[in-house]
Amino acid sequence: MRVLIVDDHTIVRDGLRAVLSAEGITVIGECASGEEAVVTAARIRPDVVLMDLRLPGMDGVSATREIVRQGVGKVLVLTTYDTDGDIVRAVEAGATGYLLKDASRQELMRAVTAAARGETVLAPTVAAKLAQWANPLTNRETEILRSLAAGRSNPEMRAHCSSPRPRSRRMSCASSTNWVYETGQAP
Repeated sequence: MRVLIVDDHTIVRDGLRAVLSAEGITVIGECASGEEAVVTAARIRPDVVLMDLRLPGMDGVSATREIVRQGVGKVLVLTTYDTDGDIVRAVEAGATGYLLKDASRQELMRAVTAAARGETVLAPTVAAKLAQWANPLTNRETEILRSLAAGRSNPEMRAHCSSPRPRSRRMSCASSTNWVYETGQAP
């Protein structure tokens, strides 16, 4: 298996190379920016690209989108960021998986191997967040998100957020605001 590592921190790239190499995986390249990753992936055609999200210049999501568009490798995001917005953007860009940098060596190896086979790989916290968003919103929740996106005031939103539905299905104003802010969209 051939892997391209994309991370702007040399120490992280060195550590990943050591771990992967010790497990018999060939690291065929390293990049510190999104632009470099796109060019390098097209040239060396890795089986898996380990992609950080926050990179100088072209970010990891944009680089992922371009690498997937070119069909030159499966992209496994490996990052410290697990916000809803980061996850949604990476998945929408075509990432095969999303792993956090606190993963164990064994989790990393399983994820890289699975990504090379085209299988979806998600850190447990990431899977839980995606599952939460996979549940369709109620009409009321959709109305709340649209109101937030339209810039309603806090008192107006308090009126919208108080509803008789059970607390377990209730989307808080804070989580709604956070989702709209992170994704830049409303349903």
